[in-house]
Amino acid sequence: MSTAAISTRAGRELGSICGIEHVTEAPVETVNGCAASLAVRPGNAEEIAAILRFANENNLTVVPAGGFTQQQTGAVPAQVDVLLHTSRLTEIEHYDPADLTVGIGAGQTVAKLCEMIRASGLLFAGDPPAWQQATIGGLLATGITGPRRHGFGGPRDYCIGIHFVTGDGRVGKGGGRVVKNVAGYDMMKLLIGSWGTLGIITGASFKLFPRSAQKRTFVAGFSTMNEAVDYRNAVLRSPLAPMCLELVSSEAGGLLPPPAGAAWSVYVRGAGSDAVLARYRAVLGTAVGRELEGEDEDAFWRAVADLPHALWQQRPESLLLSFSVPLSDVLPVLTDATSLAEGNGLKLAAIGRIGVGHLLLALWPAVGGTDSAYVSAVSALRNRLPHDASMVVLHCPAGVQTEIGALRTPTHAESMRAVKRALDPKDILNRGRFVL
Repeated sequence: MSTAAISTRAGRELGSICGIEHVTEAPVETVNGCAASLAVRPGNAEEIAAILRFANENNLTVVPAGGFTQQQTGAVPAQVDVLLHTSRLTEIEHYDPADLTVGIGAGQTVAKLCEMIRASGLLFAGDPPAWQQATIGGLLATGITGPRRHGFGGPRDYCIGIHFVTGDGRVGKGGGRVVKNVAGYDMMKLLIGSWGTLGIITGASFKLFPRSAQKRTFVAGFSTMNEAVDYRNAVLRSPLAPMCLELVSSEAGGLLPPPAGAAWSVYVRGAGSDAVLARYRAVLGTAVGRELEGEDEDAFWRAVADLPHALWQQRPESLLLSFSVPLSDVLPVLTDATSLAEGNGLKLAAIGRIGVGHLLLALWPAVGGTDSAYVSAVSALRNRLPHDASMVVLHCPAGVQTEIGALRTPTHAESMRAVKRALDPKDILNRGRFVL
């Protein structure tokens, strides 16, 4: 049967599941340069389950899609038969401001959720890049975190319940609607950060946080990364409990408002009363050269969260890497990255939640750089990582997508493959995008 005929039959079958008006045949969006045969927008978990069962029966590949802010990650898929949008899954399942909990559909945007709870003086801890487009399901599937990770943790820390459909079309859930619910297997942590390879997240419950009325960011500048990391150590030893603790290199600082100026800067964001902020000022000492507040402060932290997305849009030739490393290894990893960048004719921009060991490194050609420089630098960095560190390629130039686009450093790879076989035995979801 021809590809066109298969697409037409699949379109009719999927239209019978979720309504023909919610099916679009080619041309539709592309995933990492690979055009999808058709797109479908189911309205609930049962329709998703039926779509996945149909895909299994007909060996069709399915790529879940939310706000399309992270679809540039991973390898170029050989084919995308069905692009499954979660945009209709926006229902508020429950909302209890007094209990600091909310349940929401996976297709709702982070921005809409934040807007809804703001009226109650509450804060959602998730701050992914491009939050106006990023969806709840995408936030969980990618495990992407922004600068709030220092004070609030990642999605695994504030997600308390999850609803999903496995790759073979089974509807499931994990956790619950209350913070202390610990019954059953911890399916939340299994699916969060799985990049849509095990199942499709349809909804989730979160714990929320009180919004601080007053915030201030203290900026300390240093001439070397060693001094900046020493300052981080002093902050971590202090009685302060900052919302954010961010390291910014000069190259990264030039992309943020206002430009940092120093070779290495540490941004400490505190919240509380005048007395609390005065204590921050006293403890942080004379290293602080300036302070950010009000709209300037909000704009700065939004720009920090958006930087990964802005980088690959503004510099499509850039390579973006995400690292999670022990606190003691932040300086060695930065040192290695700086040395390898210089040795391969690349520029390096670094930001990161250095209080929890999360680094984002962007590389792009200085003068006369080549694609082979990326491969050399990434391979060397990956080989030099400590055994308990991890690395993910979030974006890379098209010329090296095949070589390094799917690179990551998973732990317990065989266990991960066993989970994949259990939840998506025919490898329907995101086939070929992410290689262990």
